[in-house]
Amino acid sequence: MEERMFLLGDEAVAQAALDAGVSGCYAYPGTPSTEILEYVRASAQAAEAGVVREWSANEKTAVEAALGMSYAGKRAMVCMKHVGLNVAADPFMNAAITGVNGGLLVVVADDPSMHSSQNEQDSRYYGHFAQIPVLEPASQQEAYDMVREGFDLSERFGVPVLVRLVTRLSHSRSAVVRRERLPQRPLKLPGDPKQFILLPSIARERYRRLLADRPLFVEEAHREEGYNQYLPAAESRTGVIATGLAYNYLRENFPGRLPFHLLKVSFYPLPVRMIEEMFGEVDEVIVLEEGYPYVEEQLLGIPPRRHPRIRGRLDGTLPRDGELNPWLVGKALGRNLPEPEEVPGVAVGRPPSFCPGCGHIDVYNALNEALEPYGPGRVFSDIGCYTMGALPPYNAINTCVDMGASITMAVGAADAGLVPSVAVIGDSTFTHSGMTGLLDAANKRSPVTLIISDNDATAMTGGQPPSGLGKIEQICLGLGVEKEHVRTIIPLRKYHEENVKVMKEEIAYKGVSVIVARRECIRLVAARKCNKK
Repeated sequence: MEERMFLLGDEAVAQAALDAGVSGCYAYPGTPSTEILEYVRASAQAAEAGVVREWSANEKTAVEAALGMSYAGKRAMVCMKHVGLNVAADPFMNAAITGVNGGLLVVVADDPSMHSSQNEQDSRYYGHFAQIPVLEPASQQEAYDMVREGFDLSERFGVPVLVRLVTRLSHSRSAVVRRERLPQRPLKLPGDPKQFILLPSIARERYRRLLADRPLFVEEAHREEGYNQYLPAAESRTGVIATGLAYNYLRENFPGRLPFHLLKVSFYPLPVRMIEEMFGEVDEVIVLEEGYPYVEEQLLGIPPRRHPRIRGRLDGTLPRDGELNPWLVGKALGRNLPEPEEVPGVAVGRPPSFCPGCGHIDVYNALNEALEPYGPGRVFSDIGCYTMGALPPYNAINTCVDMGASITMAVGAADAGLVPSVAVIGDSTFTHSGMTGLLDAANKRSPVTLIISDNDATAMTGGQPPSGLGKIEQICLGLGVEKEHVRTIIPLRKYHEENVKVMKEEIAYKGVSVIVARRECIRLVAARKCNKK
């Protein structure tokens, strides 16, 4: 009897990897991908099988660890959100050149509409850039099946495979049918001992091999019973290309027989022959895809004998930004749909805010007072719960760009003459991307003050343990900050005057100083008390 599980899209990915005999899962937490490794870490199946399941310092180190496990012949998976792939781009791109030994999946969860992100970046472009296969599931079942097959594809073609998720798929549930559980691969070194040595002479040969394999990927895109399917309609002059989750929105509008030609795309590179067949039978093609107009742009470059009109996000048929939904898709396909009614609210909308009792509150109250003599515009922040210091009543920070940018932007501002400059960063973000910036500052003796708001957790994504737990001061000293200017405070209201004094002293110092504001995340404290009960 087949086993069914009710899983989030993220959980379907995790369970599929376990059932496919994965030996190692590596990740850095980031919504909407966090639940993948959370599921693996909590899995009794993973524990029984001895699966390595670790939070890495950042996405780059996660990809490199997974590539190392692949080098040893075992299956590995690395997971991140879309902006994390920017951090991991160096090993990701080069892994396409080295190729793999054991199957390697790079699972990236994109966040259209920026529910918890700085941009809407579309990871399919990275797959295209690296010239590797990309899988984009339309459902939780497809997510499970594609991860299973993705490992096979990776080993068959000898390259990493990118699996692209989006927020609505990652965070919605559906029934998933499991398949047989496979054993882990044995330890096995690469047959070519120079495969992973990217000296230019070897890299050139490996790159030529990648280019030579591209036609194999294209043939896979056309495989009968594969994930790309072309369904012609006898009497229609309209074609629809639906990718990934957008296919579900299409089916919500047309649950039965479709009145137009349909090409469902879930495997890239694009199935060019299927597209050319559709082009020969239609006058217009409407492209439905979450994220950027990736497919739409590629269609414009296909030179068939007869090119139909292409419609989608580029020409305004669909919005250029944000998520799709059934109403937008229905309108684009000509359905006469009433304007969607606003869902009545049961409570007045509120902006995000710190948890009551959060240590970041006391950090910003002290910092605002310490900086008052210098005027506004001097605080460079980073990504985490503390970013809410930008909001009233604190209005305490002036920037938030990317992981680690607080320190380096403060250094650049100080170089420009904005002295003093202050950077605020969390403990997990500091070890993710902030340490190199602090090294630059220490080498230059920049007149900047770094406040590390240390709550012993990667709090915004669920409280995962940070890589630098219990080591922050030692790291700062090792990077060259003078011992007398690495100071620790406790961000509590009763220590407010003392904390303001410390901040004023270090802000006035004409060199690099670090203030570690250490107090455990209030949510972790509350959870621990509940567990004791």
